[in-house]
Amino acid sequence: MIRIILWDVDGTLLDFHAAEAAAVRSLFREFGFGECTDAMLARYSVINDSFWKRLERGEISRPEVLTGRYRKFFSEIGIDPEWASRFNEKYQLRLGDTIVYRDNSLDIIRKLRGKVQQHVVSNGTVIAQEKKLRLSGLGELMDGVFLSERVGAEKPNIAFFEKVFQEIHADDVCKPGEILIVGDSLTSDIRGGINAGIRTCWYNPKKLLLPEEYQIDYEIRDLNEIFGIL
Repeated sequence: MIRIILWDVDGTLLDFHAAEAAAVRSLFREFGFGECTDAMLARYSVINDSFWKRLERGEISRPEVLTGRYRKFFSEIGIDPEWASRFNEKYQLRLGDTIVYRDNSLDIIRKLRGKVQQHVVSNGTVIAQEKKLRLSGLGELMDGVFLSERVGAEKPNIAFFEKVFQEIHADDVCKPGEILIVGDSLTSDIRGGINAGIRTCWYNPKKLLLPEEYQIDYEIRDLNEIFGIL
C-alpha cells in the first residue's frame, strides 16, 4: 500500500516546455532580441537540460546553471552573454505565468487529497516553483512542498530525500516501500527514488525506451494510471 506520494512538478504535473517557451519568447521581445524561433528554443532546451544534469551530478553549482545556460545559449545565437544574469532574473518570474496541466493533474491531486499524503519534490527555483504552485492551485492541495534550493541538496542526492523524510516524519508514518516518487526524469526523480530506497514510478508519456541500468517499479503513460497503482 502506498501512503505517501512524492510528486515532481516540471514535466510531470505541469507542462514545463510550454511554460519555458512562453517565458523565453516573451522575454526576447521585452529585451529587444527579436524573434526566438522554434530552432532557437529547441537548442536552448538541450543546453538547459545539460546544465541541470550537470547539477544533478554535482559538477556545477545552481548559480552556474541559472546564468551559465544563458551565457552559452546567447553566445551561440549572437547575443551578448553579459545579458545572461538579467535575463535569468526575469525568466524566473515569467516562468510561473504559464500554467499547462499534464493530463488532468489538478483533478488527480484533488481526488487523492486525504487518501494519501502528497508532497512536491522539485529542483526548480523557489521563485519559479512557488508561483507555479500558487497559480495552478496545486500548492494548496499538497501536504508539503520541498524545493531543493531550500532543502540544500538536489535530487537525486540521498541528502535531499533524507531531509524530506525527516520533515514529514516518514519513519513514524510508513515503511520505505510505502513511499512512491512519481516523475518524468530518470536521472533526477527515478535515480533519486532508487538512491532513497523507495518505490519509483516513471511518467513516460513519450513512450521512451527504459535504459537497462534503471530498475523501476512502475511506468505510466498517463497520470490517471496512478489510481491503478494505489
